[in-house]
Amino acid sequence: MLFGSFQYSLQRVNFMSKNSKGQFSGRTRNIARHFKPSKLSVNHYVKSFEIGDTVAIVPKHNYRNAPHPRYRGKVGKVTGKRGDAYVVELRQLRSIKELVVPALHLEKA
Repeated sequence: MLFGSFQYSLQRVNFMSKNSKGQFSGRTRNIARHFKPSKLSVNHYVKSFEIGDTVAIVPKHNYRNAPHPRYRGKVGKVTGKRGDAYVVELRQLRSIKELVVPALHLEKA
């Protein structure tokens, strides 16, 4: 009797929830709700910014290494460069956050 009820409880656990399919699982409707992704020209890939420039984060979600949607539209300052990406310093309430964002997802503010 004990073994039967234990086996039944294991079967119930397996059907309770699904595994996540990634960071943006179930959010694609919210991400692409008010805009349509456009084809990008070469100029978007070869943008350059100077240290101290003010930039806005505009994620292009059909491309890799996009920042999290919570940072969409936030404005920050470029504080450095790592590889082809830029280090952007944001103020969020009382904290200061540093994001490493590729130039593709940045625009001058």
